[in-house]
Amino acid sequence: MTKILRPLATALACLLCAAAMPAGANDAYPEKPVHLIVPFPPGGGTDAFARILARELSSMWAQPLVVDNRAGAQGNIGTQVGANAAPDGYTLTFAHQGVFTINPFLYDKIGFDPLADLVAVSRGTQQPFVLVAHPDVPATTLAELTALAKARPGKLTYASSSSGPQMAVEMYKMAAGVNLLHVPYKGAGPAVVDLLAGHVDLMVANPTSVAPHVRSGKLRALVVFGQERVSVLPDAPTAPEAGYPQLGENPEWYGITVPAGTPAAVIDRLNRDIAAALSRPQAQKAIRDLGMTPSTSSPEEFARQIRRDHETWGRVVKASGVRAN
Repeated sequence: MTKILRPLATALACLLCAAAMPAGANDAYPEKPVHLIVPFPPGGGTDAFARILARELSSMWAQPLVVDNRAGAQGNIGTQVGANAAPDGYTLTFAHQGVFTINPFLYDKIGFDPLADLVAVSRGTQQPFVLVAHPDVPATTLAELTALAKARPGKLTYASSSSGPQMAVEMYKMAAGVNLLHVPYKGAGPAVVDLLAGHVDLMVANPTSVAPHVRSGKLRALVVFGQERVSVLPDAPTAPEAGYPQLGENPEWYGITVPAGTPAAVIDRLNRDIAAALSRPQAQKAIRDLGMTPSTSSPEEFARQIRRDHETWGRVVKASGVRAN
């Protein structure tokens, strides 16, 4: 009897071990192209970072990481597509701070729940917003802009490509007691084009979109909404230096998420690979040259940050009274 049971016990133990191993735990993933949905158009910081990550991961994998730009509704459209994708690890969704933590309070319906429908994989970068002006605007500092805005209430226009920079301006408006007119754009690229043409007066964006134009003299950087100056805009003062320390406490971040239900082993594999990809010297340099700071994390850390910022920005949006629809 023992001789009969021993092989059965061994076989059962092997089956139990195999069952305990999560799906995707082997090195076969990915076995086909992986798609990264970026909910903004080409030409801005989101697209630039996504393509750096895609280049590095594609070189590490035997399969390509394909960037899929799905713009609209301040990032809601593309993020909803990602949230509704199959939870198999072959559709990643670009996590944008504004989409995940501000849009739920700006819109009546965004088509997804960022805290339930998508799972954090890793943060990718953190960076401050920067406020820039067209050279025709008679202000070279934030103090001068504040005085100008008070003299022209509701006359100065500012562009933004998503809810993150929009709410950064709303925080400034509340702190300074000024009124600026918001002009929304689907992406940073189109917004920069109109700003350079003088169709709008101001813009808030991450450094990627505007730094080259500041260096060429086509735009003027008034303030960086962060605690430290950025290397690509060394002459732009920080919010504390400009007299508004509270405006430097909420950096923008980018990251990667997957649909809820994605196997834990796939998430772990993606997290390790993203960390490895973004630690490569060429990736580090490319990201820093954009004015961003590479900043990977564990899935748990990124999830905590999303929830924390969701609460923080929810309070700011409600206090501002701003609604998108």
